[in-house]
Amino acid sequence: MIDAAIATGDPATVKTVADLAIQTNPGDAAEIEAMRAQFLAGQERLAEAKAARKEQQLRSAGLFDNWSGKGEIGASRSTGNSSETGLTLGLTLERKGIDWRHKLTAAADYHRTDGKTTKEQFLFAYEPNYRLGDGAFTFGLAQYERDRFQGFSSRISLSGGLGYRFVDRDDMQLSVKAGPAWRRTSLIPSGHRSHLAGLAALDFDWQFAKNMKLTQTASAYVQSDNSTLASVTGLQARLNGKLSARVSYTVEHETDPPDGAVRTDTLSRFTLIYDF
Repeated sequence: MIDAAIATGDPATVKTVADLAIQTNPGDAAEIEAMRAQFLAGQERLAEAKAARKEQQLRSAGLFDNWSGKGEIGASRSTGNSSETGLTLGLTLERKGIDWRHKLTAAADYHRTDGKTTKEQFLFAYEPNYRLGDGAFTFGLAQYERDRFQGFSSRISLSGGLGYRFVDRDDMQLSVKAGPAWRRTSLIPSGHRSHLAGLAALDFDWQFAKNMKLTQTASAYVQSDNSTLASVTGLQARLNGKLSARVSYTVEHETDPPDGAVRTDTLSRFTLIYDF
């Protein structure tokens, strides 16, 4: 019976069968414990060998290896008192190594209401970070934005600093980061602003059920004139192996936006996500 349990390779099964065998055959307890210990030692050696192979694969990987990502698309259409069409696109690419992580993000939102464009927002970002150990890491961030309805044709942000991963489990991740930043904004119709700023950000993922995940990101660029605060709260449900549905709510606040632009902009999205 114990040999059959060991053949499954499942530690939980082996423990259950061994405990039952000890209860029914107490005289063989020492022999049963020895068999269980031998099995656990073998499982540990297999895990160590697997980890060593994975580390070797990461060390020998080329520049274009070990990338993963997700594509996101959402659309909306409303008619009646007003006719509105909306389109949301997103792409995230991530590469995890032994110490380095690289993340590329692209997003676009486009809306038309009664035949007029009412939202046209683009974002591109690249973030590398390097693990320092015990949850600490250092990061860099280069970001480009365009949102003419918020009064700027482009905004470039460069930042770097330190971060810490308070939680890094399969079902939950929580990290914060902060550092100095430099921002250059090209205003509409003309003019430029360049400022030193400070960046603080939070990233939280929680897989609270088998196919359900809560996500929260928040960031703040704080500077002398116009600071930018942003928050994205999302609820994601997995539909099958690679396809998920996501509902999210975004809040963006500018403390001193250009003339004619609103301070707070909100956006609700319903999108489909494909992991690859």
